[in-house]
Amino acid sequence: MDKSFAVQVIEFNRTLHYTGKLPDDFQVLNPYLDNPETLEVMQQFYHKYYNDSNRRKFLLGINPSRHGAGVTGVPFTDTKRLQSICGIKMHSAYTHEVSSVFVYDMIAEYGGPEEFYREVYINSPFPLAIVRKSKGNWVNANYYDDKALFNDVKDFIIDSLKKHLSLNLDASEVFIMGKKNAGFLTKINQEANLFGKMTVLEHPRYIQQYKSKEKQLYIDKYILALKK
Repeated sequence: MDKSFAVQVIEFNRTLHYTGKLPDDFQVLNPYLDNPETLEVMQQFYHKYYNDSNRRKFLLGINPSRHGAGVTGVPFTDTKRLQSICGIKMHSAYTHEVSSVFVYDMIAEYGGPEEFYREVYINSPFPLAIVRKSKGNWVNANYYDDKALFNDVKDFIIDSLKKHLSLNLDASEVFIMGKKNAGFLTKINQEANLFGKMTVLEHPRYIQQYKSKEKQLYIDKYILALKK
């Protein structure tokens, strides 16, 4: 019997390991190695929503934040929504992440997590959290924030996206969160030829921070794009 989508994603996450170069002042955080409970709740989540072999649409963020998937192992899901909406409690951490608020409001209008996750899979080009040293503190970073960083992680991104697509994801159209992200993914796609059409959606963090009054418009935009 073929492995379920859930089992394949869990295997992908369990074996994630970045060994490539990084510029000075950047670090990669692997939530699955840093906290044993992350591995546990991530597995519960995928067994709950992905225990099948459905073909799904691929929705791409940038890379996990320290407070979202960097803790729960589930993209755009902080511990608050993991518990209140998905019914999975995390004991070792408590996080609130602004992007997660938008994503789960959109999922509620889509039809709820069962329906949404049955049809859509979310991950990121770079599937581990990246932090950068700034004034003595470590802060969230994006894989494209620095030219040297992008060049260092590009091959890992291509390899990671290829592995994701092998999970029975629909490569004819990919849905990308964030315009800058889309620009870099267009470069990657020209080189690696992974996707057909690229549909660009505003990033949840941008919507929550700058466009919160028009949030409903963006929720509608996401649902129209993903449900067609």
